[in-house]
Amino acid sequence: MYEYAIAWEWLSFAARWFHVITAIAWIGSSFYFIALDLGLVKRPNMPAGVYGEEWQVHGGGFYHVQKYLVAPTQMPQHLTWFKYESYFTWLSGFLMLCIVYYGGADLFLIDHSVMDLAPWQAILISLASLALGWIFYDQLCRSPVGRNTWGLMIVLYIALVAMAWGYTQVFTGRAAFLHLGAFTATIMSANVFMIIIPNQKIVVADLIAGRTPDPKYGMIAKQRSLHNNYLTLPVIFFMLSNHYPLAFATAFNWVIAALVFLMGVTIRHWFNTTHARKGRPTWTWLATMLIFILIMWLSTVPKILTGATETSMAPATSTMQRRFAANIHFGAARDVVQSRCSMCHAAEPAYDGVNFAPKSVKLETDAEIAAHAREIYLQAGRSHAMPPGNVTSISAEERKALVAWYESTISE
Repeated sequence: MYEYAIAWEWLSFAARWFHVITAIAWIGSSFYFIALDLGLVKRPNMPAGVYGEEWQVHGGGFYHVQKYLVAPTQMPQHLTWFKYESYFTWLSGFLMLCIVYYGGADLFLIDHSVMDLAPWQAILISLASLALGWIFYDQLCRSPVGRNTWGLMIVLYIALVAMAWGYTQVFTGRAAFLHLGAFTATIMSANVFMIIIPNQKIVVADLIAGRTPDPKYGMIAKQRSLHNNYLTLPVIFFMLSNHYPLAFATAFNWVIAALVFLMGVTIRHWFNTTHARKGRPTWTWLATMLIFILIMWLSTVPKILTGATETSMAPATSTMQRRFAANIHFGAARDVVQSRCSMCHAAEPAYDGVNFAPKSVKLETDAEIAAHAREIYLQAGRSHAMPPGNVTSISAEERKALVAWYESTISE
């Protein structure tokens, strides 16, 4: 049975790799077309219906790109669609959500000190939030508010901040940030799947039938594409945040999330303005740095003001965690962890230069050690990933003790 943990870890790695590959493809093409669209130049004597054109050079060749504001007069023989990058990015991300957070709900999704949930309840809340979030956003875009693009984005920002707060009241800090990224990415991918591509298909069908396409479909798709443009960078931040507990495992994590969305706007504003040849608003980088410094301060301010430390994880509650704590080899494994790992993985790390428990993982109590049994087994038992560089000189015999503890418990 212990082989299951290794196979599951490799499945997680494969899904993560797949997700990164598809995300690069989606974000890369999205950023390219945003830059292309903003850089279009109107020149005299362009073909009928052409809004603008751009000359580009890459890979030793020149490219001449023209954009039709609505559609060309007739359907071209070959048309490349940019949609599967978005679909597979979302599908691979959802697969990651299932593997890591649904499969490991007791450890990564649920914090009983935040909300005492059964795994099925937490998973149901997760799924419902993603689905209802898209419905709310879509109806908001279709409402009178949606006629004002910037007014709509302000309302959307307020909704995202509310979701950031809400997620932190339900899940672990790590899961809250991940879900905020998934919530936003679901809106972005659904924009492509439910609005942008269907509208483009209507235009194509009109061309094939010899009808003049209605420009409203392009305008609607353009608005959704603008939202995706400004939401991309925050999504990347939230997806990377699981490696940095200073972002998610703090008292003001939802405020940090709100500020991350603002940084996404300031950074994209610089690129969008530059690509549109409207100058280089360097103030946006100053604003971004100031926001980031504020985020850094918020990550430690409770400790600075009150001297309070983060509370330890709630006692082990799952049947499997109790089995790990009761195993005959647990005593030996606990001795290894406390002597080789807990100087860093503690509420108050004793290792020089380590100020916060890495990834917010604490290994000071029996409950905490039992809760992280699989990670200990994989990181310090079956591999030598931990301790980093073997700085605490863990021996081969001690690693065998960790392996014996995990594998014997799983085999029971």
